Amino acid sequence: MPVTEIETWLGRLSICEAEEAITEVHWNGPAGRDETPLLREAAAQVNAYLDGKLETFDLPLSPKGGDLHQSVFQAMLAIPYGRTRTYGDVAKELGTYGQPVGQACGANPIPIIIPCHRILSANGLGGYSGAGGLDTKIALLKLEGGYPFLV
Repeated sequence: MPVTEIETWLGRLSICEAEEAITEVHWNGPAGRDETPLLREAAAQVNAYLDGKLETFDLPLSPKGGDLHQSVFQAMLAIPYGRTRTYGDVAKELGTYGQPVGQACGANPIPIIIPCHRILSANGLGGYSGAGGLDTKIALLKLEGGYPFLV
């Protein structure tokens, strides 16, 4: 599996590709400096996003997960830059409960690009499974101006 690493203000990120799609983003994940056109583009887009210069990713994605996870990933991708939704909002849309939505968010293999940080609990931030936990979620929300009391 081709992998490339980028250094960001969030730390070192590894971006993985398989079958011409991005499959994973890891903090301090597998090392690699593979130079495929897709990995170069993904690295450029992630850096542009983290620099506040990109609001929408345009990359082929192939996250692993069952049907419910895929539905949650699609719901996350539909949340515009700078906006948030709650676990309950997504659950209602998908005809399920908040807990499975939260589990799918926690299992998101392509964080940042699939914006699980834009999903909040009904009364606060909820969780975040990326490195740095809630501090990282807050930083991403601040970057987007998506949670006004944090800005």
